[in-house]
Amino acid sequence: MALQNRVFPSGDIVADPARGTFMGNRGGRIHDPETQSLYSRRRWASKQWICCKTEFNRRQRTVMGKGYTELFFLDEAVALSAGHRPCFECRRQDFLHFAEVWRKVRRQKKRPTAKQMDDVLHAERLSNGEKSITRIFWEQLPNGAFVAHEGGAVAKFNGQPVIWSASGYLKPKDAAMFDDRLVSCLTPKTILAVLARGYTPHWHESIDDI
Repeated sequence: MALQNRVFPSGDIVADPARGTFMGNRGGRIHDPETQSLYSRRRWASKQWICCKTEFNRRQRTVMGKGYTELFFLDEAVALSAGHRPCFECRRQDFLHFAEVWRKVRRQKKRPTAKQMDDVLHAERLSNGEKSITRIFWEQLPNGAFVAHEGGAVAKFNGQPVIWSASGYLKPKDAAMFDDRLVSCLTPKTILAVLARGYTPHWHESIDDI
């Protein structure tokens, strides 16, 4: 039986049997280790929402155990859409690159700390406890951004829309489905700017078949 630990581009955490290529957490435990289910009114423990490698230093984890709640993403693009940033420990090079692009975007003299980025992202990814949505024209979105569409999500890859699913990406029937249209962007504003400035997320291998 699938555990409720799969994160969708909307930030929702659901039970899905498909395996993710990245994992992460939201700053602590948000599940009951006895029932292995999420607490009914808790979807984060702190502002520290991170995206990690699924394997690091041969660590052995008991998923949904007594530690923090392990969450899983199809790929990094999904994690960014949900409002997670690269982990400083297991993805240090990605974190440093992400932070440096962030510094340039926000015109800061020094590279931001993880806490500084977490504070900004927490304010951007949520509105009254719900996922924040940005209305923007499709043409203005950078590659790696996600938009809500018909109850699901669509990503922008190489300038074209790709349909997200829990197990991989699919080619849309109409590649011009969003041309000249306002869309509901799921990716937080500063992450959008970081993507536009050159940060390239790690994509699921299914993107190669598009």
